[in-house]
Amino acid sequence: MLPPLAISAGDPAGVGPVVTAAALAQCLGSDRALVYGDAEWMSRALGRCGFESVRRIEAAEAKTLTPGEVGLVHVAPWPVTMVQARAPTIDGGVVQRQALEQACEAALSGVARAVVTGPVSKEAVSLSGVSFTGQTEHLARQAGVNVENVTMMFLGPRLKVALVGTHWAIKRVPSTVTGPHIERTVRHLTAALERWLPDTRPLRIDVTGLNPHAGEGGLLGTEEEKIIGPTLEALRETAPYDGDDVDLLGPTPAEAAFRYAAEGRVHGVVAMFHDQATIPSKLLDWGEAVNVTWGLPFIRTSVDHGVAYDAASRGSASESGMVAAIRAAQRLTGENGE
Repeated sequence: MLPPLAISAGDPAGVGPVVTAAALAQCLGSDRALVYGDAEWMSRALGRCGFESVRRIEAAEAKTLTPGEVGLVHVAPWPVTMVQARAPTIDGGVVQRQALEQACEAALSGVARAVVTGPVSKEAVSLSGVSFTGQTEHLARQAGVNVENVTMMFLGPRLKVALVGTHWAIKRVPSTVTGPHIERTVRHLTAALERWLPDTRPLRIDVTGLNPHAGEGGLLGTEEEKIIGPTLEALRETAPYDGDDVDLLGPTPAEAAFRYAAEGRVHGVVAMFHDQATIPSKLLDWGEAVNVTWGLPFIRTSVDHGVAYDAASRGSASESGMVAAIRAAQRLTGENGE
């Protein structure tokens, strides 16, 4: 039996804890999970969802979990004032960061086989005194991996897209479009697709340009001619892009590449920067796409939405994103933990 999933519930003031409980009740199946947060709070939430196979444990006891059971690892209490703030708070930032880091440690130590993360508030974590631009970057630092060696990607029913650059200001984006960054992203997306679509050959991956119309022959920018194109040409001389397993296309105008993906003509897209990837992902696969981090020593999946304080206040949170994240972790690491 494979180790369980490690799940950090996210910001207590947002929808993360509620959708975590609802998603586990819906899709855990015969798998096992460690949930990091307030054990008492999560126990009540799981009970309201009709989930009975749950107990408070220490992470080191993960092997004692039986199929279909959730182990609650108590990180810190969530006072009512923290949960009902429905806004970023310093204390909320501390506890959500601690849960994230402890889930990461479980995966690094082999106690868990993957990390599934609920939505966190970047503002809250930053208020707590820690430099924090996102869970992707924070997990990389925790794992001792250079942030430039990990890839953010979104895997959904219609679009699978990986990002060359992640949380960068637009004015810094051109400096992130380098040969090594492009190659890393292409290879990471290839590895992910090989697991996601193991019976599909050849895989077809399209790489976007940075500029409008992929530079229009240099009239609208030269990154395609000077950097992206030569990098792809060099990659096509190496495995697995030099045979029949993977067709590497591009640089292609972004609007065309995403249209090809939506039509099923390509299996994955490599995008140059954050919004170039996330806008089509959220339009095509809202609620079903999964944020996946590749390049860590473990698989990490996450919902593709934020803390949604407004939905938490209304009690209208949907667990579909967390269901997709849990199922993606299972798919990438071994269905149902078997």
